[in-house]
Amino acid sequence: MTIARAVLLVGSAKPAGTSTSEVLGRYLCARLAERGVATTVLFVGRSPASRAERQLLAALADANLFVLATPVYVDSLPYLVTRTLEYVSQSAPKWRAPCAFAALINCGFPEPEQCRTALDIAQAFAARAGLDWAGGLALGEGGAIDGGPLERLGGLTRHVRAALDLAAAALAEGHPVPPAAIARLARLMMPARLYTLMGNIGWRRRAARNDLRSPLDARPFDLDAKG
Repeated sequence: MTIARAVLLVGSAKPAGTSTSEVLGRYLCARLAERGVATTVLFVGRSPASRAERQLLAALADANLFVLATPVYVDSLPYLVTRTLEYVSQSAPKWRAPCAFAALINCGFPEPEQCRTALDIAQAFAARAGLDWAGGLALGEGGAIDGGPLERLGGLTRHVRAALDLAAAALAEGHPVPPAAIARLARLMMPARLYTLMGNIGWRRRAARNDLRSPLDARPFDLDAKG
């Protein structure tokens, strides 16, 4: 299958230009564009009556590749993403041309395995919507990127960029995401202990800025702790 047009759906609820999901998705789209693939970037809509879903459906009508870049919310896909995918599967039972679907999922936990449920849901959506499943990529420690350009993060994201380069090369040729790209993206950007330490420091600084005086690990409703 020749890939001429690709549509990226950013599933983060953060403002445009600030999310890790958008950074990852746009990097992948840039690599696809270098290979002659026309790309369109869209965002999930917030309103139930939003035009975002209709815009997505119109864009997908002529697409050969549909890419979802999204974070994990509570071990699953965000509600806005779920609602949008349900709309697509219910509204587009037939496609003008074969269209592949790939998922690029990141989480704030160190372990990329935390994305597994979301990836399974994405694959189930592909089957329900009549799309060809092109594979899924999972990234842990997404907080280390925090919406920053991958190139500017230097060595921290070297293997992330390499993984997305491999994925784009395969997807542009109509092939699924290769196992090498999946394995490379799953590598940690830094040791898990260091990532957790830095995350805890960040939470404490944010709490101080907001004048939060109670301990962050307080469990006032824990009956076991009260005896």
